Amino acid sequence: MRYFFIIVLSLITIQLSHAQTYEVGVFAGGSNFIGDVGSTKHISPNKPAIGGIFKWNRSARHSFRFSLIYTELEGIDSNSDDPRRKERDYKFNNHIIEASLGLEFTFFDFNLHNRKTNATPYLYTGITVAKHDNFHFGQNGQFVNDNTSSLAYGIPMVLGYKHQIASSLILAGEIGARYTFTDEIDGSVPDAEELFDRFAFGNTNNNDWYVFTGITLTYTFGKTPCYCIF
Repeated sequence: MRYFFIIVLSLITIQLSHAQTYEVGVFAGGSNFIGDVGSTKHISPNKPAIGGIFKWNRSARHSFRFSLIYTELEGIDSNSDDPRRKERDYKFNNHIIEASLGLEFTFFDFNLHNRKTNATPYLYTGITVAKHDNFHFGQNGQFVNDNTSSLAYGIPMVLGYKHQIASSLILAGEIGARYTFTDEIDGSVPDAEELFDRFAFGNTNNNDWYVFTGITLTYTFGKTPCYCIF
């Protein structure tokens, strides 16, 4: 077993010796929620979103990417085009922190070491996990905080366009929808089982979505990579 770990560490050391290009930076933009409460518009940022992003460029066409983003999701029935929601007049605010890990694929080669101006559309997907507060709406529609929190797992579907604006700076704009595996973010399905039969509402067959729209600015560093390993 000891020799196995020595071999693994040796392989890692060999890979790290072929220096890669890394990116670290910030995301800034807005968020909007799509669910059983609030507006039904798909892209309509109504709250600020901010976070950090890190990329490990493994080739000129793909990167491993990690991000951590904070926002406050908001849903207001009076802003909806649905007259039934306007009449109901529910509203909520839910603070979330999302961590996302996955792969970013570029449409064209994006080699930061070829000394040419780079620009390309890209796609990103992977897995997300967002920590959110739990609440429900009472019999009279009042907001009731459950004083608990849950994790919402999801799949990000991001379309963006990035441009190398300087030798070590990359500016990108992107729109990213998150399909989650929960229906609890807007309070339509209470987290507590004893509250479900009394206070659940809406379409329980459709899970919650939220969207981030914004820009990223990243700083690149690392030596000219060897893309021959992976």
